[in-house]
Amino acid sequence: MILQLYKNAYTGLSRNSWYLCLVMFINRSGTMVIPFVTIYCTQQLHFTITQAGSIVGIFGLGAITGAFIGGKITDKWGFYDLQIFALFTGGLFFILLGFQTTFINMAAGTFLLSICNESFRPANSTAVAHYSNDSNKTRSYSLNRLAVNLGWAFGSAIGGFLASFNFHLLFWVDGCTNIMAAVILLILIPRVKTARPVKPSGESAKALSAYSDKVYLFFLLIVVLFATCFFQLFTMQPVFYKVYWHINVRVIGFLMSLNGIIIAFTEMVIIHRLEGRRHPLQYIPIGILLVGSGFVMLNILPASTWSALVVVILITYGEIMAMPFMNSFWIARTTPYNRGQYAALYTIAWSVAQSLGPFIGSRLISTYGFAVCWWLLAGVCLVATLGVVGLYKAKYSSVNVSGVMTDSL
Repeated sequence: MILQLYKNAYTGLSRNSWYLCLVMFINRSGTMVIPFVTIYCTQQLHFTITQAGSIVGIFGLGAITGAFIGGKITDKWGFYDLQIFALFTGGLFFILLGFQTTFINMAAGTFLLSICNESFRPANSTAVAHYSNDSNKTRSYSLNRLAVNLGWAFGSAIGGFLASFNFHLLFWVDGCTNIMAAVILLILIPRVKTARPVKPSGESAKALSAYSDKVYLFFLLIVVLFATCFFQLFTMQPVFYKVYWHINVRVIGFLMSLNGIIIAFTEMVIIHRLEGRRHPLQYIPIGILLVGSGFVMLNILPASTWSALVVVILITYGEIMAMPFMNSFWIARTTPYNRGQYAALYTIAWSVAQSLGPFIGSRLISTYGFAVCWWLLAGVCLVATLGVVGLYKAKYSSVNVSGVMTDSL
């Protein structure tokens, strides 16, 4: 019964969707520089904490820029060539970045690298949509998320091992896996040149623009609120576990990796059971509430490893219920003409949250303490939940599942 459940969850996906999954896994398995960049800057290059933090901030700024440019290019020339270019040039920039020793050079190299790296995301999101259909689109994105999570966990673990010998190995491995992913993509997936629709003009062009889609822009605001809270799982929570709950560092590492393990073994099955049964906006609030309840538990449960385990499980299943259906919501609002725009804005929303999350969390904790921070984050999750519920009731409550996205923009 269980084996059949897993078989059904992975059945029906296109061969190219699996190839994209493999490319993403190889790419993310080499993700070693970013998790260790602050340690590298302070210990190897002897930058100040402020300078190291600035490098991370510059990466975020480049990521936003890259996502915007990537979306424009995807809509104009298609997703295939941009993926190859972004992976290959990103790989070269990773290698070159390892030779930079001054703050100015490191900052400039990081900015260019992040532009190349993040321009890949809108193209890749568009590719996932292209190689899937309406019946398996959410599962196709979940498969991609599976590759990202497994690759991230694998790359971070290997990166820590390599960094103990030589930090420069991280840049070489990260760069070479990028280039390897580009080569494998070229070999496995034939080049596809999507026909570009005739560009609309006037009111038609405005109606098709992601930047004038008020429903989508409101949805992105909710995404930023949710993601800003969610990223605390990997930034402020480990500090809390160590400092206040006195949990061993190795156990904390296991708790962080447990997030990826749960996703790897359960997300596809859950999505397979839920996809198409209800509107995506009916599942997303459940996920956001689960994440918010995780923050509440940090203030209610006693300090213990078991309590931390409960929190990680709650937040992880919240992620599973929210993120795949966030993808299915935005992709269903797109057309072949504007899909890159929508993908770019979605990537930018997550990049903004990834930059805001650690900044806001650290300021709240340093000023008011962990308890206040957790309560406020739970409150933000509640606001985001009410926002999604309100959006659904205002726009989709009278629309059935098969016609969920046919309303006007």
